[in-house]
Amino acid sequence: MKLRRDVFQAIADPTRRAILLLIASQSMTAGVIASNFETARPTVSKHLQILTACELLKQEQQGREIYYHLNADKMREIAEFIEPFRKFWDDRFNKLEAIMKNYQTKK
Repeated sequence: MKLRRDVFQAIADPTRRAILLLIASQSMTAGVIASNFETARPTVSKHLQILTACELLKQEQQGREIYYHLNADKMREIAEFIEPFRKFWDDRFNKLEAIMKNYQTKK
């Protein structure tokens, strides 16, 4: 039975978010990624499997090494989904800031 992974479940884990941030600047092998964490390599490998299954990471074979890099298209999908929420909260905070400034000038 194949377990279907959800992108938002994948990024809910702090270690997986840290892996995404680490790989954002350059492609890396599993060993290099694992060296940045204090957990066992098999644990990091499982995180990489989950991120790959959700298509947040892509694998590229170069010789005997497998390099992981971000899937920009999938990251864009997440950003597009979150954008309306960001705008909503930005508007709310801007309104609150205006109310607070108005309140301070009345004092």
